[in-house]
Order: sequence, then C-alpha cells, then structure tokens
Amino acid sequence: MKKFYTEKDIEELFNSGVKSLQLGGNIQLTEMAYEKAKRLGFQLLTDQPDNPPSAPVRPYLSEQSVHSAPIAASVASAATAPNSTQSKLEQRIRAAVAAKMGRQVDPALLDRIIARVLKSTGMK
Repeated sequence: MKKFYTEKDIEELFNSGVKSLQLGGNIQLTEMAYEKAKRLGFQLLTDQPDNPPSAPVRPYLSEQSVHSAPIAASVASAATAPNSTQSKLEQRIRAAVAAKMGRQVDPALLDRIIARVLKSTGMK
C-alpha cells in the first residue's frame, strides 16, 4: 500500500529533526509536500530524476530505442572525433546533459533539441 506524504507531514518530519526521506516504491509526495521539502532544504532521496509529482511522464526520454546507441557512447565519439562537424559548444552541452541525465535521453532527440535551441538563440 502506498504512503502519501503531505506538506504537513514534511514539515512535521523536518521539525522533529528528520532531514531526508527515501522516495520510490510505496512512498510518494503530494505536489505541496514536494514544494515544502524544497523550501525547507529537506533531502528527497531517489534513484529517479528530480521531478515534482505533477511532472508528466515522458517515456520517450527515458526509454532507449533499439536502433540508438547509448548517449555516453555518442558523447564520447563526438568528443574524440577529429573531423566532427559538431561545435565545441554542442559537445559541451551534450556532455553536460549526459552527466546529468545519463541514458534517459535519446541521442537523436538531444541532437535536435540542441540544434533548435542554438538556432533560436542565434548561436548557430
């Protein structure tokens, strides 16, 4: 059975000296509890990305396609390829995303996002 923590539960835990909570499985937070924990500096421990409870689930960002290589491999090959057409800025962005998100992002999707953002900011 799932246990839901509310904003009041988080505040009571914090005031009693508890400074962290392991999330996942049967322990969930309400949106207000999540926001309260962030305001108090209460640590929310999880093996998932730091997303508020109301954040949409985007499986296309976390599932690897059968035909796509892991992002770490694409970052490594882009960084080491001497004839790469990718700019150093693109490589740095890709490496930062890989460090933060790991294998959760499809490399082809990431390339499109980076290109779109750089183009919209006038960087490309």
